[in-house]
Amino acid sequence: MRPLSLLLAAVLGSLPGVAGAPYGGVRAPRLLSQTGLYAAPGRLDPRNRAYSPQYPLWSDGAAKARWVRLPDGAAIEAGDEDAWTFPVGTKFWKEFQFHGRKVETRLLWHARPGVWIFASYAWNAAGTDATLVPEEGLPDAAEIAPGLRHTIPGVADCRTCHENGRTEVLGFTALQLSTDRDPGAIHGEPPRPGLLTLEDLVKEGRLRHARADLLARPPRIRAGDPETRALLGYFAANCGACHRMDHPLDGLDLDFRPTGRTPGEPGLASTVNRPSQYTLPGEAPGTTLRIRPGDPDHSAVYSRMASRRPLSQMPPLGSALADREALDRLRAWIARAPAR
Repeated sequence: MRPLSLLLAAVLGSLPGVAGAPYGGVRAPRLLSQTGLYAAPGRLDPRNRAYSPQYPLWSDGAAKARWVRLPDGAAIEAGDEDAWTFPVGTKFWKEFQFHGRKVETRLLWHARPGVWIFASYAWNAAGTDATLVPEEGLPDAAEIAPGLRHTIPGVADCRTCHENGRTEVLGFTALQLSTDRDPGAIHGEPPRPGLLTLEDLVKEGRLRHARADLLARPPRIRAGDPETRALLGYFAANCGACHRMDHPLDGLDLDFRPTGRTPGEPGLASTVNRPSQYTLPGEAPGTTLRIRPGDPDHSAVYSRMASRRPLSQMPPLGSALADREALDRLRAWIARAPAR
């Protein structure tokens, strides 16, 4: 069977944003050092601002670093708090390290109006530079565990998640950058000096049409207890790009978007005691629940997060290892939930 990235690339390869392929005269640079991330070899350009989302995406335990560059004098259109619109020229980079070695760095570049370039770069063994990978991706880029290796995703894989909603940018939102950070966030990084925050963007005039009380009432996942807040944040980051009611998958009403402002988060309403189209082994069709309170072993969400079978694992892309910390916390949360 051909990898999903190759199948999608065959269909999407001629569409805007394909790394390495010219579109409107735009092409991803061949080397990472040519993208603007560095001012000199090994020295980051000071115009690139480091940031860290409070709810990070699980990527097989990779250590990540992230940077953004906004064009001088430009601002983000922030009227829609959940889907910011970024000015032309904006660039994002995300670096992945496994076992202390740089393996890949991804570039997301708003190159021209309506044109986003997606590109991934594989680091050389010396760690001096990284080279643009083919648009179908690069398998076996690094060992992440015995018998398992990291695959650098293809352009079609990137597009699957990043072009599934109202904005191409994930992980850089008012909620993710809020200084009202969730101390219980799964894999969350503690804030450290120098990281770009929502407060910085407001004070620097980088947000246009944001609500006036954005800092006084920052977006926050509304949940009845800290562990529910943390799990909803995890679902938002890892599932919300695809499972969302403003851009639903066919036949599904799963909604992991965090509203950040109102009680009754949709992540609970669309999962707890709700029937699943996926049938767990040994259960009759139509009887499996997405989350069955008190019974994690008969909850489809838990089962599919734990699986790494291609036809059942969730998320379907981006990881070869199940997230044990998230699974342990989800299992305990479901077990404590009162059965109905």
